[in-house]
Amino acid sequence: MKALKTFALLLLLSSASFALDMPDSWQTDSLDRRRAIPNDSAPPERTEPLHGLLPFSGDEGVIRRVKLSDDVKAVALTFDMCELDTNTTGCDMDVINFLREQRIPATLFMGGKWMRTHSRRVKQIMTDDIFELANHNWSHGNCALLSPEGLKAQILWTQSEYELLREETGLEGLPETMTLFRLPYGRNSQRALKIIAELGLRVIQWDVAAEAGDNSNPKRAKRSAKLVASMTKPGSILLFHANSVPKGTVNLLREVVNILSDDDYVFVKVSDLLNMGEPETVRDGYFSRPKDNYALDKKFGIDGTGRRKPFTGK
Repeated sequence: MKALKTFALLLLLSSASFALDMPDSWQTDSLDRRRAIPNDSAPPERTEPLHGLLPFSGDEGVIRRVKLSDDVKAVALTFDMCELDTNTTGCDMDVINFLREQRIPATLFMGGKWMRTHSRRVKQIMTDDIFELANHNWSHGNCALLSPEGLKAQILWTQSEYELLREETGLEGLPETMTLFRLPYGRNSQRALKIIAELGLRVIQWDVAAEAGDNSNPKRAKRSAKLVASMTKPGSILLFHANSVPKGTVNLLREVVNILSDDDYVFVKVSDLLNMGEPETVRDGYFSRPKDNYALDKKFGIDGTGRRKPFTGK
């Protein structure tokens, strides 16, 4: 009898653990941790997307914020979710669940390889219309360093991975493709801007780089949030991450949202923000001041993907 009770308890615990890992569970689990899933640097199952975009005929610049009318206090919260060719990163479900619980719209810039690593999470996220998915290159390739062929492959592979996961959901009404693009490392060249525009994507930067190190300590997160809020103005685009790099993002996010909400700000997706005013652009992307990201060119492999050989898409 005792053995039967022990077996029943083990079965119950096993079922609970299994349920936690099921795709319909939004709770964080072991597979959301960094490097929990084996690295796979192979191309997506389909390297050419079925749905293309018309070339973008507007300004080919890098959008940092949107100029709004004086009586509108709207900002966009954006989150990069990406990884290199050489490793896997996590999925910060604390961030995702905070946004869901508060019903805060957000734009998620996802790398295609990251999307495949965390495909179950991406398909979940697609079911909640507060989220807008956007392109962040396949494996975080540096747009200032990639060859034209490599850049096109980084972008199109990511568009294809989105389509593949969209098809797997079986859901109707999801966008056929992604229309917004974020520069890895905030880096570009004028040739890259032309290629991205020809592929029909608009380049979205930020004017507030919210994270600056580890915010796991709540006191530090509060101090950081005050600084972030002081830099935010109507039409701002805020940069966060939701791939568990850096740490403690949810602490910072919670404090920033509280401060801005108390100041009567509303949160919108980037695509909605673009329709509310006039985008302000620059020709060369950066974090907080021009050229402050140039040093990153030599830090993450030959072209930002972690590789020793150039990424060509072949």
